[in-house]
Amino acid sequence: MSTHASPAQRYAAFRRQQAQDGPALTEFQALYDFTFDDFQRKACQALNAGHGVLVAAPTGSGKTVVGEFAVHLALAEGRKCFYTTPIKALSNQKYGDLVRRYGADKVGLLTGDNSINGEAPVVVMTTEVLRNMLYGGSATLDGLGYVVLDEVHYLADRFRGAVWEEVIIHLPESVRVVALSATVSNAEEFGDWLTQVRGGTTVIVDEHRPVPLWQHVLAEGRLYDLFVSPDTDAPGAGAPRVNPELLRLSRREEWARRKAPGRPARGARRPPRPRPPSRPLVIERLDAAALLPAITFIFSRAACDAAVIQCLDAGLRLTTPEEAEIITKVAERRTADLPDADLAVLGYGEWLTGLQRGIAAHHAGMLPTFKEVVEELFADGLVRAVFATETLALGINMPARTVVIERLDKWNGETHVALTPGEYTQLTGRAGRRGIDVEGHAVVLWQPDVDPTAVAGLAGTRTYPLNSSFRPSYNMAVNLVAQAGMDRAAAIIESSFAQFQADRAVVDVARQARRGREQLDELTVHCDRGDFAEYFGLRRELSERESEASRQRAAAQRAAAVASLGELRRGDIIRVPGGRRAGVAVVLDPGVPAGPPGSGRRADSLPLPLVLTATRQVRRLSMADFPVPVKAIDRVKIPNWFSARSPKHRRDLAASVRTRLAGRDREEPGTRTGRAAQAREQADGEAEIAALRKRLREHPCHSCPDREEHSRQAERRARLEREVERLEAAVAGRSHVIARTFGRVCTVLERLGYIAGGQVTEAGQRLASLYTELDLLAAECLRRGLWDELGPAELAGCVSVLTFESRTPEAAEPPRLPGGPVPAVLTETMAVWSDLDAIEKDNRLSFLREPDFGFVWAAHAWARGKPLQSVLGPDLTPGDFVRAVKQLMDLLGQVAVAAGRDAPVSKTARAAVDALRRGVVTYSSVEDLPDGDVEDFPAEDAGREVSDPRDLPDVPDGTGQDTLPA
Repeated sequence: MSTHASPAQRYAAFRRQQAQDGPALTEFQALYDFTFDDFQRKACQALNAGHGVLVAAPTGSGKTVVGEFAVHLALAEGRKCFYTTPIKALSNQKYGDLVRRYGADKVGLLTGDNSINGEAPVVVMTTEVLRNMLYGGSATLDGLGYVVLDEVHYLADRFRGAVWEEVIIHLPESVRVVALSATVSNAEEFGDWLTQVRGGTTVIVDEHRPVPLWQHVLAEGRLYDLFVSPDTDAPGAGAPRVNPELLRLSRREEWARRKAPGRPARGARRPPRPRPPSRPLVIERLDAAALLPAITFIFSRAACDAAVIQCLDAGLRLTTPEEAEIITKVAERRTADLPDADLAVLGYGEWLTGLQRGIAAHHAGMLPTFKEVVEELFADGLVRAVFATETLALGINMPARTVVIERLDKWNGETHVALTPGEYTQLTGRAGRRGIDVEGHAVVLWQPDVDPTAVAGLAGTRTYPLNSSFRPSYNMAVNLVAQAGMDRAAAIIESSFAQFQADRAVVDVARQARRGREQLDELTVHCDRGDFAEYFGLRRELSERESEASRQRAAAQRAAAVASLGELRRGDIIRVPGGRRAGVAVVLDPGVPAGPPGSGRRADSLPLPLVLTATRQVRRLSMADFPVPVKAIDRVKIPNWFSARSPKHRRDLAASVRTRLAGRDREEPGTRTGRAAQAREQADGEAEIAALRKRLREHPCHSCPDREEHSRQAERRARLEREVERLEAAVAGRSHVIARTFGRVCTVLERLGYIAGGQVTEAGQRLASLYTELDLLAAECLRRGLWDELGPAELAGCVSVLTFESRTPEAAEPPRLPGGPVPAVLTETMAVWSDLDAIEKDNRLSFLREPDFGFVWAAHAWARGKPLQSVLGPDLTPGDFVRAVKQLMDLLGQVAVAAGRDAPVSKTARAAVDALRRGVVTYSSVEDLPDGDVEDFPAEDAGREVSDPRDLPDVPDGTGQDTLPA
């Protein structure tokens, strides 16, 4: 077909496209200054035809166009559209985008921090807000036609992923779902589940990046391509191959490492090895190659801050004076509401200096306001080098021309682990700005032990599986039972993606089990002398009895040996019965025998004596040296001044032992007696075995000439039967696994009185209002009145143990606590948690982590009006502090609602929220809009008093997060 179509042909193609699209999609396309890609158009067409859609495409490919078309359709049809995101920063960003297009009167925002125009036809919200609406039967759901689940692959998040499945399961059937995901390898499986739960769902998968991505490695100041074009003459040509120069560099480093594994000798020089380039040098190299703006991913907050300082100390400047002036005005405008005293504590001066030079850090430890300024300036091209943790790859839309990955491993809290292909894809997905860059670039810095082939493997794997993290929680259980009853709730739980995957995973296993069962019939042994299955059963029973008798004899002998060692004393002469030290020895130290309870000695410790052997060696013996019990055959007195280190002392003691034993029988007297007793026990145990042998010999099949061949066939059948039973047990273990867990959760709730007779009790209704990881503990603290007598600051401190989790392992010193009633209440809280933990263990559950006291003092101090400087510390950064306070305010708002309007603790909780809402915490994170026509509600409206615990939008969303934790 000719590539040069005539005007008539082009017009005809245009009319055909219009007919396919329909008027709604044609009108929507006109809003954009670019032509939609095929995957965007197909997804929009499916949505226009009344289908739900799942779109899986790379980061930056423009899949949000499909979500925006759902908004367009809702407005055209006079229905509502909810646009959900996993984090508040994304909600704020999308809210601004939609307001600019449709106006503030048609778009609302609902997060834990902001409530703006919640009854608008289009509302942007965090996913938790929608989940809470569904459980509460909110009137805001009336007229809902479309729900966009942006970043739906968060469904795999082990802490919050269940929320996405709850929303998908509980949305009314009339609502069309638009699920937008990163490229995952099992999109079809996820789409099949959506079809099963929601009805007709079209799956659109597009792995094509609109902006090509080039992979590089920076080594020795030079930028190497990771891949080179294939040799067209070589066999199997077609796929790119790893750059041979990088492979040579790797071999050279390996040679240098083998040549000089340790420190070089005096005067010698270590062979040259490639060294990682400095951070300023990396930025200069990228700037020279026109590869800025760039995001450098460093898996450490402190390292991100240090990288900015290193660049400033190196005199790096990426901006002009005019740009620095614009940057200053933006930063001053966005931070104008922050108190001057707090700005000094937050390091405002150093932060602004970096911005003015076009360099910044971005991580969860920063104040949200500072991060938003960095994002705005980076998007405007004024900040050109950002050093970020991996949370940036999971959060807001902030693409760059280049992504730099400093290391291919990261600390996961316990050890260094290698990046997975999925994580590498997420990080490098930021490279290449559509409509700006012709190509994107991913740069890996050369480090010791970098394997170019391994890097190529990461870069070549573009997809990763989406696995459900769903599990029923206590809050979910009472909400489901209240809505649907016990039986129906269990059925709803079984419709989760987790159970769908579990069922699919056992399909092959179940098929193998069925095939094995069929083969068992074919392997049945037939003997003309009698019932060979019975004969084989006797043989197996005899074998098992003999093995058991042998194990019992060995265990009894070992127990006797341990008991005999426990009776040894210093100076006892023994004959070591076995091992390399066999022979005569004298006990210098009997070891550490098991002590009585409370003695401080381990009950399972073994008495292993230290002895002097006949060859004058001092050795600590092991149980391997005592296959049988041992008994002292004589004693010698060992002086207190004896030293095992002195050759003379050892020689004299060995001579004394020889003198004592002169003329003795070489066999230990107790040994013969022990052996005789052992023989009697063995004879007693052989009686049953002898009877079995007699029955076996008398069986008709015993005289069969083909007996051994039949036995081998029966053994093959027995092995197959054991394998089939194992497979069937695996199938049973995976089938209905979610329902069984739900049943155990309900058992706990029934035991505690939250559910009775299949109905939710008054206490259960309170629990239904508490959306927190420690929901059951919060409900128990409320029910037992632990917080009734506390003041606002004291309540804030005590409730913080339910929301806060320290980023670092337990400190050596106990956390600082305020005075007054707080320590006593925390002690009671721990007692309640211990009770619940025991009940969970009885029911094979482990949902409730231990409360964390790490934020108690800071929450109490902040609620009492202490300055920011006094509450921050090395382990509590501004970003962590603001996030922790918002999470705490979120739960306090829920406590106020759950307790009931007139309850004293409800009033105290509201007062605590008011006390916490000040300073850096109050600054709204809704982005400034250029036309200024959007009313930015003050933060106090986010948690204002409500009469119905789940009458959204007033109930907080249960996350308290601005970004994911780092």
